[in-house]
Amino acid sequence: MSAAGGFRALAAALTATAVLHAAAPPAVHAQSTPGERLPVHEITLANGMRFLILPRPSAPTVSFVVEFGVGSVNEHLGITGIAHLLEHLLFKGTTTIGTRDLAAERRLFALMDAAHDTLLGVRGRIRPDSAELARLRSRIRALEDSARTFVVSNEFDRILSASGAQGLNATTTAESTYYFVELPSNRAELWFAMEADRMRNPVFREFYTERDVVAEERRMRVETSPGGLLYEAHLAAAYTMHPYGVPVIGYMSDIQTLSRRTVEAYYRRYYAPANAVVAIVGDVDVERTARWARSYFEQIPRGATPPPVLAREPLQKGERRVEVVFDAEPQLRIGWHVPDVFDDDAPAVAVLSTLLTGGRTSRLYHRLVEEDRVAASVFSSTGPGSRYPQLFQIDATPVAPHTTTEVEDAVYQALAELTAEGPSEAEIERVRNRIAAASVRRLQSNLGLAFQLAESTTLYGDWRATFRLSSRLRAVTPADVERVLRRYFIRENRTVAVLTRGDPEGHR
Repeated sequence: MSAAGGFRALAAALTATAVLHAAAPPAVHAQSTPGERLPVHEITLANGMRFLILPRPSAPTVSFVVEFGVGSVNEHLGITGIAHLLEHLLFKGTTTIGTRDLAAERRLFALMDAAHDTLLGVRGRIRPDSAELARLRSRIRALEDSARTFVVSNEFDRILSASGAQGLNATTTAESTYYFVELPSNRAELWFAMEADRMRNPVFREFYTERDVVAEERRMRVETSPGGLLYEAHLAAAYTMHPYGVPVIGYMSDIQTLSRRTVEAYYRRYYAPANAVVAIVGDVDVERTARWARSYFEQIPRGATPPPVLAREPLQKGERRVEVVFDAEPQLRIGWHVPDVFDDDAPAVAVLSTLLTGGRTSRLYHRLVEEDRVAASVFSSTGPGSRYPQLFQIDATPVAPHTTTEVEDAVYQALAELTAEGPSEAEIERVRNRIAAASVRRLQSNLGLAFQLAESTTLYGDWRATFRLSSRLRAVTPADVERVLRRYFIRENRTVAVLTRGDPEGHR
């Protein structure tokens, strides 16, 4: 399962731009939006698990999204990437699903985990014995091969697919982990049985093989990907203390040393009812669904929520620049620190993103791509999370023979002009129209709605909050945009990352 691919695919289902989720919830207005009036039924179990049930009987299907409020910001050096690894492992089955002989599996688990402990001890020496390391790795592989004879491969997926499941997947972000699927409505109870079993009785079989899969994913997405390398280097330069600077997929040295016991203990602590929100949207009977929720989940121990992230990124006091050398076309990333989504300035920052790159008439797209033709593409976004001060990021790819320096200068010139003049009322009105259209479109997808309900509840404590964002965004004025430009988009607050083509012979 992909840490990024599934979430990107869901962006299309949500049909609303990312910036719509990047603004703070306003105070309750007297006049509610259509989304706020949806007949969502809220249930909180005795163990703290929250369910949001929205009946929509137009088609005989139902969408399920489980969001655990734990992601890469909750990790520390030594266990980075653990949430993403768990995303993979939770499809490996349970004590009853995916095995022919659980006791035999567990005997082999104990042997391979002991060999892994020895391997870490050898690896930690000042001068580790490479031959001994190779022998221990070979023993772990042989034991895992033996354990595989008891595995019923992909049985969790097979059971759901045989009942008509679509889109079974998961994704990990900086602040949450999601598991989601769509089922025929007459198979809805199967989800409760399977998900409760997975929450209570997961078995992390094929652990070392799957850990290698994640390591390979990192190689593919980061270490051999020019865009991945640039993104990671940019965040690391911008965030010197806050965990937003640590990649969701984790660092390679941590991925390669995570142990089954460490991962299982982390799972037991945080992937539990007290930290879970479930959104169910589709052709469901509310009372029956609520009974299933209580019957299958209420006896599971509540677990714990992660401790608060206390790290605060120090105020940046000068431009930072980082260069990544790679045999690929040049790329540019510019970032400025901006507030979290709860700040009063967040709506204006979100509107600014749409003004700059939201469509062919946007300021940067029109200037860099259509008018000056110095860039093939330009995008803007805020991230990598929502709860803590974010980075407003502009990504651009130059068109040869133009350089990243030319594109960078053009971006600064466009921002300076916008700061001096302020956006026109016509530009702001176009943004308002896009927001209004997105507010309607987001109601069309059951899966998109389920994601929105879960995300809004986890982030704001209220499923209605994200719907209220539309009115807050529509209230942004040209003066608000000009204010955030002057406050945050200054030289000493920016971090620039440039991808440059290296010498194929290795010379600089």
